[in-house]
Amino acid sequence: DLALLSHVINTARREWEIHIDNPISLVRRPKCNKGRERRLVNEEQDVLFNEIKSKSRNPYLLPVVQIAIETGMRRGELLGLEWSRVDLERRVIRLIDTKNGDGRSVPLTLKAVEILFSLPKRTGYEMLVFPISANALKLGFQRAVERSGINDLRFHDLRHEAVSRFFEKGLNVMEVASISGHKTLQ
Repeated sequence: DLALLSHVINTARREWEIHIDNPISLVRRPKCNKGRERRLVNEEQDVLFNEIKSKSRNPYLLPVVQIAIETGMRRGELLGLEWSRVDLERRVIRLIDTKNGDGRSVPLTLKAVEILFSLPKRTGYEMLVFPISANALKLGFQRAVERSGINDLRFHDLRHEAVSRFFEKGLNVMEVASISGHKTLQ
């Protein structure tokens, strides 16, 4: 935001010859947050899955967590996913509305196809693959993590886990970026 404001003022000064000082140049920029590097370790995935299976009352919690790990899709992409965008035969999901504004195709592993195939297909308002609210997903996931004794795991960490697994399977940086929707290679 500070950079944008500074650019607007500098543009006004240079291109429109408006004689004002740029007060943003005096403001100290905040430090960027360090990225998280949280991965599932040891048997955390099995413990988490078992906890969700045994105690969660929401039948969509486990499948959405599993698909997050298999695809690297964001929470919003998963919760807004409609069956019309899922092609189980070709093993691909076509995303139109993503965080960065660009659509992309997400390939499906055999395990992801198996999970999606086991879910009931819906029509009309119920055409969502995972008819679960963002809050229900957040709370259900947090409860499962706490009950399973796993420390410092967030839903978004599953995206990092998936991307890391793509590299472990031998995909290159460009392939992973096209699957995950990352615009920069950082």
